[in-house]
Amino acid sequence: MLIVILLLVLAGGLLSLMLGAGLYFALQVVRPKCFPVEETYRAEIETGRMSEAEWNSWEKQDFTIRSPLGYDLFGIYLPLPDSNSTVVIAHGITYTLFGSVKYVNLFRSRGFNVLLYDHRNHGRSGGRWSTFGYYEKHDMAAWVAWARERLGNGGQVGVLGESFGAATAIQYAAETPGLAFLICDCCFSDLNELLAYHLNLDYHIPPFPMLPIASLWSKVLTGMAFDEVSPVRAVGRIEIPCLFTHGREDKFTPSRMSQALFDAKTRGMRALYLAPGADHAEAFFSNPQAYDDQVADFLKACALDGRPQG
Repeated sequence: MLIVILLLVLAGGLLSLMLGAGLYFALQVVRPKCFPVEETYRAEIETGRMSEAEWNSWEKQDFTIRSPLGYDLFGIYLPLPDSNSTVVIAHGITYTLFGSVKYVNLFRSRGFNVLLYDHRNHGRSGGRWSTFGYYEKHDMAAWVAWARERLGNGGQVGVLGESFGAATAIQYAAETPGLAFLICDCCFSDLNELLAYHLNLDYHIPPFPMLPIASLWSKVLTGMAFDEVSPVRAVGRIEIPCLFTHGREDKFTPSRMSQALFDAKTRGMRALYLAPGADHAEAFFSNPQAYDDQVADFLKACALDGRPQG
């Protein structure tokens, strides 16, 4: 009898340990520590990814809109005279819209207005949890609608998303037609697969049973289970032109994931660019000219390469 009691106590302790560890991991996923706005601004300038003088020279309009899910979203709009095309740029996890500034001239130089915004639970936007596109896709829908309203009839809107922002964009575009194009930089293909990779890389533990337990906690906390976020399943429903870009040496999100997304997009135009020697979110700055050429060719194929704007 004593042995049975000891086994039950041991089993109960082990279960409590696993539940606690699962909660800890779930919180690392859905409530990540995000960088303050000012810190991201200074970091982009100090690393040379953003020119403060150029940023200050552009006409900018700050906006706050209401998410369909009930919180405020902050964005900055960079208009160009007489432009009838806008690109919405969505940043990566834990960062802010200042991480998107490096892409601005890819589009300003081709006559696009640019809209930058902070995801929910990031920067100056509200919202409590980060859900890798599960809820963020509704916020993106609100921003795209806002951009279309600014353009009026005949205007076209495209999206460039980086990492977390790219996964959001794919999930948005799979459910909502009408974008002119989609550019996905260093996107993950499946959240479960990405988290299993990081459990091994960062914690040196197998995905089972930790991943299912953490996913259950995420469902309780946020309403999102990890297996409900899978860009590779969503991308097959997208018919608009898509360009997938990725650093070949990406250690955070392996480049094979963009290859999988490219392979899974069986409808409409698609293109893939794997930047040699580039790590996560470095495909652009590892070779800006090569990246610019890829975007130029892609937009021309979409018949969206506009007038030069200096």
